[in-house]
Amino acid sequence: MKSNQEPAYFPLFVDLSEKKIVVIGAGNIAGRRIKTLTQFTRQIKVVAPAIHPSIEALAEEFDLILKRKLYEREDIYSADIVIAATDDAKLNEEIHSVCKCLGILVNVISDRNKCDFHFPGVIKREQLVIGVNAGGKNHKLAKEIREKIEKIL
Repeated sequence: MKSNQEPAYFPLFVDLSEKKIVVIGAGNIAGRRIKTLTQFTRQIKVVAPAIHPSIEALAEEFDLILKRKLYEREDIYSADIVIAATDDAKLNEEIHSVCKCLGILVNVISDRNKCDFHFPGVIKREQLVIGVNAGGKNHKLAKEIREKIEKIL
């Protein structure tokens, strides 16, 4: 890869079943990320002063840990993966910085350049898992391709 090119993301399939995932923020986008993750793990903690009803429902169904409070650095110290999903850019930047210092994989939903990984469009049929990603740039295209693959299956 040339140094002036943007990196392409390698599609790595990982066993998340024992990974501790912390989501900071509990709005619509966080809800979509959490819903995707519940297909692969139950080790999810959500930290936010207010929790979206869709996440409340997921918590009941999948036994998620909900912490109704403001974020503190200690919330992520034992995490393997962190998703910064707040509507506060400064807070997301702080979470990103702490994760980088601690060697924790982080995804900042509002800034694709501050993501160690992207969330693909996921298709899961028993043990078959297909992920579609457009590098965080063209969500519409990724969604269209995912929907076409779902129809084929």
